[in-house]
Amino acid sequence: MAMKKTDLEKNKALKLNNAMKLATADRFGKTAAADPKLDRREQRKLDQAQGLVAFACKLNIELVEELKTRAASHPEGMTGLLNEVIKRGLAG
Repeated sequence: MAMKKTDLEKNKALKLNNAMKLATADRFGKTAAADPKLDRREQRKLDQAQGLVAFACKLNIELVEELKTRAASHPEGMTGLLNEVIKRGLAG
């Protein structure tokens, strides 16, 4: 018995939907498990052991751009640059 056109289209859509779900599961499941990076909890514990504390503030966009350009050439990146700048500012 032949299927109706609507049933054929419905089956195509179900196959496509299932394929998309499998692709997403692959992308987020396998690669994340194989990634050697620490999860947030482990990273937070390591940071706390080093005496590091997250600190958020709002800055002017021009200042942020200047910090980004200077951090690109700084050996310790943004965190090292900010530590250096803040220490110099508090000392003077």
